[in-house]
Amino acid sequence: MNNELKQITGNIVDLVSKEIYGAIVTIEGGKITNIERTGKDEGHFLMPGFIDGHVHIESSMTTPSNFAKAAVKHGTIGVVTDPHEIANVMGIEGIDYMIENAEGIPFYFCFGAPSCVPATPFETSGAKLDAADIEKLMKRDDIHFLAEVMNFPAVVYNDADMHAKLNAAKVNNKPIDGHIPGIDGDLLKQYVACGITTDHECATLEEAIEKCDLGMKIQIREGSAAKNFEALHPLFKDHGDMTTL
Repeated sequence: MNNELKQITGNIVDLVSKEIYGAIVTIEGGKITNIERTGKDEGHFLMPGFIDGHVHIESSMTTPSNFAKAAVKHGTIGVVTDPHEIANVMGIEGIDYMIENAEGIPFYFCFGAPSCVPATPFETSGAKLDAADIEKLMKRDDIHFLAEVMNFPAVVYNDADMHAKLNAAKVNNKPIDGHIPGIDGDLLKQYVACGITTDHECATLEEAIEKCDLGMKIQIREGSAAKNFEALHPLFKDHGDMTTL
């Protein structure tokens, strides 16, 4: 364990006291052990690194190692990532490539197993991951969750292969990531009841609140493809424990 003691000076945002103030932060053994106010504006802010809670690295058209080089410059130190796109082309071989390329990089990578390859039965893809493939992936230590379950009809209409995938995640104590835009009422309840715990597809506050009330954790997107912060930021007031950005 690294027992090195460090002290860093800067302004911090105290979410408990709801204050902004200059401070000397002491870090020992990788943990914050003391925060001492300086009584003045230090001119810059101290903040933890960002974790991108949902990203497809392949969309950046880079390898994981090169993605990390670009992302860390903007304060991102880790990602929760679904290698769905490369799996659609190369299957498990593609997933293995992403994980191997990320090894040894000073960046946090949390890889999931793509749940829907192909996304629907009507697609023509280069590979297919069935329940047997997902069961093998769920047993691996380098696979941390079942990635976004976008085939909503397969879930609520009891497709055997899909439910075997969901069960493989549950048996191996791996979280199940959701993807369910625009669905409410009884169908949403059926979907959530299958153990799917997150959703990143909310576009309206009403939609997000209904999902929060059913126990889902909502990921607010504010990126290049979708911008939902303006509509969803009121969630932080009453559902802050169920919401991430």
